[in-house]
Amino acid sequence: MTKEGKLIIFSAPSGAGKTTIVHHLLKKIPNLEFSISATTRQRRGDEVDKKDYYFISKEEFLHRIAKKQFVEFEEVYTGTFYGTLREEIERIWDSGKTVIFDIDVEGGLHLKRKYAEQALAIFVQPPSLEVLKQRLTGRGTDSAEKLQERFVKAEKELNYAPKFDIILKNYDLNTACAEAEKLVTDFINPLTP
Repeated sequence: MTKEGKLIIFSAPSGAGKTTIVHHLLKKIPNLEFSISATTRQRRGDEVDKKDYYFISKEEFLHRIAKKQFVEFEEVYTGTFYGTLREEIERIWDSGKTVIFDIDVEGGLHLKRKYAEQALAIFVQPPSLEVLKQRLTGRGTDSAEKLQERFVKAEKELNYAPKFDIILKNYDLNTACAEAEKLVTDFINPLTP
């Protein structure tokens, strides 16, 4: 029997710094556990299955959609699916921990709608679209075509910021990490009046 808990959702366009902030929080707040997403994309670099993502085939992903095993999923890029398995959230709650997500904007909003008051949805905002483009280009992990796809998506995603509970400006990473730590700690352990 799953005991329901809380969820912390970090969303942002690719390159805004959400993954770095989430990793910082996981080191600082022991009661958090990262929700591992499922994806059909290929592994990058030294990514590990069942640690960074559940890497599954498109066929298996579609089969799991049909069996309603995802709490949210989306075709983020053409032919590439990402999603959150229901069993992943239940596994973390069963361990008595709070779930933390590093998730795309549409998925983050879907989770917020589904879990409402149980969830804190934070949008990480980069200083500008230009800075975001520089960060993505500087990674050196994507082709020119893939970068263009990311830029177009990022521009669209920045418009969703007001739909989140909080917009966390990542103009300085250390400041953003400290602010995120306070927001998350206050949400997990609210002061009782």
